[in-house]
Amino acid sequence: MPATAIIAIFVIVVAFALLAVIARFIGVWVRAWVSGAHVNLLSLIGMSIRKVSPTLIVDARISLVKAGIALSTNDLESHYLAGGDVINVVKALIAADKANINLTFERAAAIDLAGRDVQDAVRTSVQPKVIDCPDASITPNGLDAVAKDGIRLLVKARVTVRANIERLVGGAGEETIVARVGQGIVSAIGSSATYKDVLENPDRISRKVLESGLDAQTGFEIVSIDIADISVAGMMNVANVGANLETERAEADKKMRQAEAEGRKAMAIAQEQEMRARVQEMNAKVIEAKAEVPKALAHALREGTMGVMDYYRLQNIDSDTSMRRTIAGDENQDETGA
Repeated sequence: MPATAIIAIFVIVVAFALLAVIARFIGVWVRAWVSGAHVNLLSLIGMSIRKVSPTLIVDARISLVKAGIALSTNDLESHYLAGGDVINVVKALIAADKANINLTFERAAAIDLAGRDVQDAVRTSVQPKVIDCPDASITPNGLDAVAKDGIRLLVKARVTVRANIERLVGGAGEETIVARVGQGIVSAIGSSATYKDVLENPDRISRKVLESGLDAQTGFEIVSIDIADISVAGMMNVANVGANLETERAEADKKMRQAEAEGRKAMAIAQEQEMRARVQEMNAKVIEAKAEVPKALAHALREGTMGVMDYYRLQNIDSDTSMRRTIAGDENQDETGA
């Protein structure tokens, strides 16, 4: 076969290949050119070689150009190759631009690659989001808090948050906000003197929690905390918790007074026993003193300080006294018997 024929065949094959490539990308290239988002045909071919969807990149660039945002296809390709959601990032940039929110492509790409929905973040920045505290699916009855007077309260709150774009990367999520708000509500109720104060002024609880700066180091900014529902927890199937509590307190006071009375009674009995012991002790001392009298008389007789007649006279007086006592005792017994 002549060399010219081989060359001609080769040229024809190359021409058909080029036509096939151009036919594949011509539609995308024309759509970009007509939309004012011109993309080089070689760039489209390079995207295909790099396993990047040219249609996706072109559509994203067209949306940006129509929104008045200048962004090269290289940035979109880089984010696509990094595993990001290009369309979601583009929609977030357009929404942020329309809402006058300062959001760069680098930050939007970082938020998207961090696993957060950047479009939802922009939407939450424009329209604040309401979060139930606690989560009704986990704690349907609400937060369980106890005031200083011992009354249990069930509280349900709603937290209105706005996404903070600058702190969204590396900031805590909704779960942290719910946990912090719940902790703040329980602490505020626990510092209240009575449950009546909480029921009368629930806004004081929400205001105190809001002033605690619970949105620090989070990806959200707390707009407001509203107490949606607050009720007294039931006790022992009794509806009137206050009356039940007063009854229990009265019973406790009664038992305490009874215990105090028993204590005083025990002290009185102990004191009585002590006095009896002292009486016995005094009697023993008297008996001991009487035992010394004969010794003293004997000593007086030996020393001559008392004569025998004095001793007999003393015996007569003692006998007379004993007789009188005996007579007096008999008379009292007769009168008692009569």
